[in-house]
Amino acid sequence: MVKVSEINGKKVITTDAFNVGKVSGAEMDDQWKITHVYVDLTKDATNELGFKKPVLGHITICLPVKLIQGLGDVITLSKTREGIKGIPECKGS
Repeated sequence: MVKVSEINGKKVITTDAFNVGKVSGAEMDDQWKITHVYVDLTKDATNELGFKKPVLGHITICLPVKLIQGLGDVITLSKTREGIKGIPECKGS
């Protein structure tokens, strides 16, 4: 079992070694099971994934946990940068 506190701040990378950003929180269902992790995008990821950079702050996406392939010093996804395009921005995270 993984605690949110153990993954907060971890870097998230795709299978093609693209740095997506860092974990900043998680979303749970009504049974307290993590369903999504919040990832604060890097500047490059914001551009690459087609988001408009806000004047202040950053974009945060809601990444489904089913896309996580590995968890160690970094979180590795099971998709390339192309494969994560279209993941929505988290509203109110």
